[in-house]
Amino acid sequence: MLTINIGPLALNTAHVLLMLSLLLATLTGWYIGRRSAVNPEKQLFRLLLVALLVARLAFVAAYFEHYHEQPWQALDIRDGGFIAWPGVLAALLLGAWQAWRTHGIRKPLACALAVGLLSWGLGSLTLHALEQGTRLPPLSFRDSNGASVALEDYAGKPLVVNLWATWCPPCRREMPVLAEAQRNHPELTILFVNQGEDSDVVSQYLAAEALGLDNVLLDSGARLGQHVGSRALPSTLFYDAEGRQAGSHLGELSRASLARALELLKKDQ
Repeated sequence: MLTINIGPLALNTAHVLLMLSLLLATLTGWYIGRRSAVNPEKQLFRLLLVALLVARLAFVAAYFEHYHEQPWQALDIRDGGFIAWPGVLAALLLGAWQAWRTHGIRKPLACALAVGLLSWGLGSLTLHALEQGTRLPPLSFRDSNGASVALEDYAGKPLVVNLWATWCPPCRREMPVLAEAQRNHPELTILFVNQGEDSDVVSQYLAAEALGLDNVLLDSGARLGQHVGSRALPSTLFYDAEGRQAGSHLGELSRASLARALELLKKDQ
């Protein structure tokens, strides 16, 4: 499940997990520190911000080649580019320093950090395990010529499945990045599965943009999004050569975030 749906809102499951972990940590810190009138809420928020900042800086440093021409894009965190472990390590070190510096906050802060990190870690591992157990959906769609094509027909080499629509601004922004990857990575297949639009709308858009995309499929009923548990666009799924899901990305892909996703996909081969 990529999103958790609340009415018309589609929330990223990973973001919801992070917020729930922060809530549990905050409640734990308040409960442990209530007798001594100590609440580490401010410290926890500060540690979260530090963790996110360090995780982003680590990602930008690791994939700087994709930012050096337009370095200001490093500020655009919509691509989801974070490397978690440096951020976690930075938060733990800063938390230990704060606990050492302020004796009264040691126990509630330590317990809050333990609960928050444990809930986030176990939740992340569970989501990853569920993702790894998912296979290529047994669905068929129409290609640009009107022929029926099954997703399973593309098994045999790594596969990237992008869910998109012409009315979706992030989809339009990331399309050149995916088109470039299609040209530069012949060892994998990239499918562009349009969600809920007819062939005329899609063909007019592709002709106007002159992207030269291969493997454009039409999912007029948006069945694929429902099957994989995503009501948000764009969504991108990564499968290994045997049709097992190796990863996913909700939201716009940058060159850097796509490079990382493809790197992780290769490690799973």
